[in-house]
Amino acid sequence: MYKMIVGNWKMNGTSADLEEFFDFANDWLNPMFDLMICPPATLIGRMTGTSVMIGAQDCHADVKGAHTGDISAEMLADAGATHVIVGHSERRTDHAETNAMVAAKTNAAWNAEMKVILCIGETEAQYRAGETLDVLRTQMAESIPDGAMKTNITIAYEPVWAIGTGLTPTLQEIADVHAFIRETLVARFGDAGAAMPLLYGGSVKASNARDIFVLPNVNGGLVGGASLRKADFTPICSALEQA
Repeated sequence: MYKMIVGNWKMNGTSADLEEFFDFANDWLNPMFDLMICPPATLIGRMTGTSVMIGAQDCHADVKGAHTGDISAEMLADAGATHVIVGHSERRTDHAETNAMVAAKTNAAWNAEMKVILCIGETEAQYRAGETLDVLRTQMAESIPDGAMKTNITIAYEPVWAIGTGLTPTLQEIADVHAFIRETLVARFGDAGAAMPLLYGGSVKASNARDIFVLPNVNGGLVGGASLRKADFTPICSALEQA
C-alpha cells in the first residue's frame, strides 16, 4: 500500500532551522514511504538534495505577472520543489480562496510538472451541523480538475476544527469520511480515483498517529506543527513506517 507523510511548516522556519532538518533527513536516508517537508519558500532551494522531498505551501494560478508577493508554480519548481499544497483551509479562510481558485492553482502546478496535495475539510460549525459530507462533496467537485490521477494529485482531508487545536475526530469518523472521499473519487474518476492517495491531517501527533495510519483509505498524514522539530516528527514518521 502506498504511504506518504508531509510536514507543513507553514510560516515557520529560517536558516537557523536547517541544521535540525538535515539531522532529521540523515535519519531517513531510505524511507519506506514518500517523506516530504513543505517549508516556507525562502528555504526550498536550501533544503533539496536529500531523500526527503521538498514541497511548497501554495502557488499562484498564473505563470507570471503583476502579482506582488506571489510565487508561481514555475518559480517553485525552479527552486527545487516537486509538490505544492493547494486549498489549505488557512488559505481558504485568510485569503478567501474559492474552490475555483484552488482548481486553477492545481492546473498551474500540473502545467509546471509539479504534483499537488489538495486539501479539503469542514469547519466546526459545518461539522456540528452534520454538513461534513456535503461540504467535502462540493469541495471535491469544484476544486479537483479533470485529469486528476494518482501520479499528479494527493487528497488531504483536514477538518478545519482539528488543525492546531489538539482536537481530532474519532477514529470511526476519520474512517467514515475517508471511505466517503474514496467512493466520491471512484464515482468520478473510476480506477484513477481508487488509486489516488488520501492523507489525514489535523492534530496528528505521536500518540495518535499509528491508530490513524492503519485505518482503511488512510495512506498517511499531513502534519503541521509537529513536523517542525525532529523529536516530534520522527515518532510520527515511525508510526507510518510501522502501520
